[in-house]
Amino acid sequence: MTTSISPPDTVPEEKTATHRMPFWVNQRLGLLALVIALSVLFGVLRPAFLDQQLVLFPLLRDIATLTVVALAQMVALSVGHMNLAVGRMAAFGAMFAGLGYDRLGVPMQVGLLMCLAAGAAIGAVTGWLIARTGVSSFVVTLAMDFALLGLVSLMYSSLTDDAAFTTHPTGIDALRSYSLADICAGPICGSPAVPQIAQFTVLAMLALGFLYGCTRIGRELLLTGANPAAAELSGIPTGRRVLLAHTLSGLLAALAGFMAAAGTGTFRASIGDDFMLPSFLGAVLGGTLLTGGVVSVLGTLLGTALVGVIRKGLDLLGVGLESLNIYLGCVLLLALSADRIRAVVSYRKVVRST
Repeated sequence: MTTSISPPDTVPEEKTATHRMPFWVNQRLGLLALVIALSVLFGVLRPAFLDQQLVLFPLLRDIATLTVVALAQMVALSVGHMNLAVGRMAAFGAMFAGLGYDRLGVPMQVGLLMCLAAGAAIGAVTGWLIARTGVSSFVVTLAMDFALLGLVSLMYSSLTDDAAFTTHPTGIDALRSYSLADICAGPICGSPAVPQIAQFTVLAMLALGFLYGCTRIGRELLLTGANPAAAELSGIPTGRRVLLAHTLSGLLAALAGFMAAAGTGTFRASIGDDFMLPSFLGAVLGGTLLTGGVVSVLGTLLGTALVGVIRKGLDLLGVGLESLNIYLGCVLLLALSADRIRAVVSYRKVVRST
């Protein structure tokens, strides 16, 4: 879904709906068409790309994890902020889950709750600092990124011998290796290409879709991002909404860290090192505005899937890591340019219609 807050205009409601709806629909359909077309292309060039167990299963597992990362960035962007510490927050949250499993022997569900609580707490601290000091989110989250880098590394070196928690509670191996084919309703089973860990992604998307599409708080988050001054004059507690957005961002980042750790089987300090670029790519490609006020939950999934397909396809074609990062950087640059052009065009349409 795409949710936005935009200035009122004098165009009749019928014309406004018919004018605006095709853009969002076409955007998501365009992303979906690109994902399908590239999947077919890579499948023709490298038939191994369509192997369900060796390629599609790990690809969809990565997409599920990175979609949650992009959702964490999307929530921060909804209020016009950014979270440059999204990767370190993922490592911070996952560290508490690993600590609970390794030292406390807690069940998988309890460790997950510890992970989410730690992520929400560090996100809340970040949001509080931004709201109280008025310092740019860029500066605060960048500082938090460096602080967490040192803190997480220090704690791993102090609490472990090999810089990793390797204890596996019951159920976590199933998250890593089981697919929907292991879930059956009578004779009907799911696809062996879809990992069970994707259930976390679906739940996160449903929760955010409901928040932004059906609740007053979600609309206030978007209005805070679209026009903070107007939101403040309207009686919206913008400071609290900034705090909420960063709390949710930290919680989602921690969830992504847990999913990444479950996918690799170890909880280590390096979790989240490569989350920064995908977090912006998935959100921006999906239609979320960097200036705030517009989010797209479904678009974020499609944007992340597009990046994942490109990454896996080029990897199978023998493209090196350095070249791959160049291509992905170019994709992000084009996405940012399109984001700016879209904002300018939308503004001009609103001005002409008033």
